[in-house]
Amino acid sequence: MHKACWQPFLAMHSPANPMSLTLADFDYALPAELIAQTPLPQRSASRLLVVDGGRRTDSAFVDLPQWLRAGDLLVMNDSRVLHARLLGHKESGGQVEILVERLLDQSTVLAQLRASKPPQPGSRLRLEDALDVEVLGRDGEFYRLRFAGEAAELIERHGRLPLPPYIERAAEAPDEERYQTVYAREKGSVAAPTAGLHFDSDLLGNLRRKGIDIAYVTLHVGAGTFQPVRVSDLAQHRMHTEGYVLPQVTAEAIAATRARGGRVVAVGTTSLRVLESAALSGDLKVGAGETALFVTPGFVFRVVDLLITNFHLPKSTLLMLVSAFAGLDEIRAAYRHAIAARYRFFSYGDAMLLHRSRPQ
Repeated sequence: MHKACWQPFLAMHSPANPMSLTLADFDYALPAELIAQTPLPQRSASRLLVVDGGRRTDSAFVDLPQWLRAGDLLVMNDSRVLHARLLGHKESGGQVEILVERLLDQSTVLAQLRASKPPQPGSRLRLEDALDVEVLGRDGEFYRLRFAGEAAELIERHGRLPLPPYIERAAEAPDEERYQTVYAREKGSVAAPTAGLHFDSDLLGNLRRKGIDIAYVTLHVGAGTFQPVRVSDLAQHRMHTEGYVLPQVTAEAIAATRARGGRVVAVGTTSLRVLESAALSGDLKVGAGETALFVTPGFVFRVVDLLITNFHLPKSTLLMLVSAFAGLDEIRAAYRHAIAARYRFFSYGDAMLLHRSRPQ
């Protein structure tokens, strides 16, 4: 492995003051061949890098139960990916590509829109040669679009599965199953909560038999998850907003886990953002909410003890989140190890099990 692939993120040391971190502190070079383009034949066949302080252990995801204890609680995001990508044309004939960001109400969505010239409010788009939508106007970088009917149903019927931009192929039939978690049920995401893609029914059964509980939250992942951070000064970055639900039964499961001395294990950064957003005031607040939580080193975690996550893009808010959770130097060392050991990266790639960093 060329040392150039370790610069600058993978070889730098943390500044003494986390507030002095900039975007450049979270950049790294990744060999293109390590970006997983297809899923493995079996979900739980992926590799698992266990990071606990300065210790790194190569394992397999199917062996996850051995790294957890009876009495621990897994919290999973049960959001289901919509067929949120639609192709079509404007009334003028110009081509458009739509990526639905989120459902606003029964007939209206917020969406990213790509076209040679931006469509005007009041104009109509013909999508997938099957349905017409009205452009209501702009909302920042997004467009508000109105469907002639129930938006979620029309999107599911006519749209396409939106694979991430770093997967350099169109979605195929196997992706319809593999780019969803086996426990997905609440429709609303435009990207999969990918840490959950490693679980299959056999592994879930093994976890339960060991005495590990499972609870669910819902966070609908928006297209903003793929938006790069464009400012060097992280304090100037504004996170996209996502809706979530923390059920009462999940809050009760967390309280019971704490009472018996178990650990809360977030399956994915989305689950972590729900739990930590709901606990910002100190108490865990149940119900529906909106989060624009931006987690960077120095953030105080109140709920999550361990995190299961995939490997994240350079300069991404998710790389900043895991660096805050496990420690910046520890994550740099883990990524350096993963590149040298040829782990597979991003949505269809391998996973990490991160222990929360201990106060110095």
